[in-house]
Amino acid sequence: MKSAITDPAQLPGAFQDALNSGDVEGVLALLAPGATMRTVAGQVITGHQALRQEISGTVAARGQLTNVPRHALVGADTALLVTDWTLEVTAPDGERVAPTGTTANVACRGADGYWRFAVLNPLGTA
Repeated sequence: MKSAITDPAQLPGAFQDALNSGDVEGVLALLAPGATMRTVAGQVITGHQALRQEISGTVAARGQLTNVPRHALVGADTALLVTDWTLEVTAPDGERVAPTGTTANVACRGADGYWRFAVLNPLGTA
């Protein structure tokens, strides 16, 4: 898993690859300190432990993410990444469900020069 992202447009693909391979640590490495994530259900999560729990739950539900990048607006140290997504997971009743939507994520460049997600916002689900 490549976590040293030098082009913020690569973040959605790296996130997809890490999640789909069940690499919780790889997903977490793509998040900036203090990152915030809105879940598909609309819950806002902050804090490393809460994010780990959410990602682990998605992996446990056999989550398979498909990200299709639409736009990347990149500034010096901040980027807005707009991506269409589908997340297929196993629901508690055992049925496979696949919510979809468009996300507007914010990435920031860290002091190490690498890009990470600061805000993940996948609302707009269908």
